[in-house]
Amino acid sequence: MNNPSRPTRRRALGTALFAGSSALLVTSLASTSAHASGGDDTENLTPDQALALLHEGNRRYRRDRSRQPHLSQARREETAGAQHPFALVLGCLDSRVPVEHVFDRGIGDLAVVRTGGQVLDASVTASVTYGGAHLHVPLIMVLGHSSCGAVTAAVQYVESGETPPADIEPFVTGIRPAVEEAMTLPGDDLVAKTIDVNARQIAERLRGNEFLAPYIAEGALRVVSARYDLASGRVHDL
Repeated sequence: MNNPSRPTRRRALGTALFAGSSALLVTSLASTSAHASGGDDTENLTPDQALALLHEGNRRYRRDRSRQPHLSQARREETAGAQHPFALVLGCLDSRVPVEHVFDRGIGDLAVVRTGGQVLDASVTASVTYGGAHLHVPLIMVLGHSSCGAVTAAVQYVESGETPPADIEPFVTGIRPAVEEAMTLPGDDLVAKTIDVNARQIAERLRGNEFLAPYIAEGALRVVSARYDLASGRVHDL
C-alpha cells in the first residue's frame, strides 16, 4: 500500500510534466506578445542603438525572415494620439525601395521622406529638420540606392552638357555637385560613384543645418548616409 504522504512516481511525473508545460506556455505567450509588439523597445534610443535596430531589421528582411512588427490594431490605437519614431529615413521615390519593409519596421517606427535622388529642396529640408528638431529622432539616415534613375539622368546631362527638360531639372541641379565630385574619384562606374557621393553630400549638408546642429553637437542626433542594393536587399553604411 502506498504511503499517502509520499507522492507516487506517476504522480511525481505528472506534477513535473504539468510544471514543464506551464513553463513552456508562459514562454510561448511571452514570445507571442513580444512578436506582436515588435520585440524591442524603440523609445529613448541612442543614435547608435537606433542604427543597430535598422541594421537588425535589414538583416531579417534580406534573409526573408521579416517579423513585420508593429502592424496590429493595438499598435494603431497606441500611436493614434502621438508618434515617437526612432529614426528618420530620407530615401528615393523609387518603388523598389520600400523603406519600412527594407528595415522590417511598422507603424510609428520610422519617419520617411522620399524624393527623387534624395534631392533637398526647401520643403524636403523642412520635413527632415522637423523630424530631428520636433519629433526628436536620434537618427537620420540618407539612403541612396543602386541603379538610381535620378542619378543616372544627372550623370548623363552633366556629361553631355545638354539642358535637361524642366520636369527633371531640379534632380539634375541637385545632384550635379555629386556628379562633379565623383568625376574626380577613381573608378569607371560614374553612376555608382555618384550615388554614394550624393548620399554623403546630403548627409553633410544636413549636419550643417542650423536646426539640427545643436542636437548633433550634444550627441542626441546622428546623421548617416547609406546605400541600398536593389538585388541583394542589403543596406551598406557609407
